[in-house]
Amino acid sequence: MSRVLVVAKAPVAGRVKTRLGADIGLDAAAEVAAAALLDTLHACAEAFPEGRRHLALAGDLAPAVRGAELQEALAGWDVFAQEGDGFAERLVHAHTVVAGRGDGAVVQIGMDTPQVTPALLRDAVEALGEPGDPDARDGVLGPADDGGWWVLCLRDGRAAAPLATVPMSTPTTYDDTWRALEAAGLRLTTTAVLTDVDTVTEADEVAALAPHGRFAEAWRRLRAT
Repeated sequence: MSRVLVVAKAPVAGRVKTRLGADIGLDAAAEVAAAALLDTLHACAEAFPEGRRHLALAGDLAPAVRGAELQEALAGWDVFAQEGDGFAERLVHAHTVVAGRGDGAVVQIGMDTPQVTPALLRDAVEALGEPGDPDARDGVLGPADDGGWWVLCLRDGRAAAPLATVPMSTPTTYDDTWRALEAAGLRLTTTAVLTDVDTVTEADEVAALAPHGRFAEAWRRLRAT
């Protein structure tokens, strides 16, 4: 059975969504980041049972926006601190930790796609195929429309090691990640394209796509002020 790994920052003003915060203010950016993380956690909790949910967290939830609500949503989750120099190394560390805590594929996402659904997460796992099938794959990489990626599903989380050399948050991160994993011998496939929320336009789009979520509610409240 597969496991989910969320890699996220505690939503503290000035530490999350700073690009969006340049337009809407850092406090407001932390509010929508908290809502996005809550939507993500709830989608994961619907798709994966207790004992197979992991969060690699940067920062502390105690002073975070909606910190108490986030801690409640994380009941039954395995929460551990991110480690490493730079985001790429932190990703590798997180995958390695989760792979060492049980069997099954590791499905890793961030907190920038609050429109994610349990079905999309399950689709990423199913795209791996069954072990022993000649068409089975070692990894699934889901593109984001800004050139990055929103999900990485690996049959063996330890296979994330090549990510350490990939420049993150660039217009070619998806392509660079694909090449690095393929060069390491992994057979890959892809899944749905999603929009990361980094700008006002992207936030408008995602809120419209998932109008009943916590992110959409927070975004509408912000836009109404």
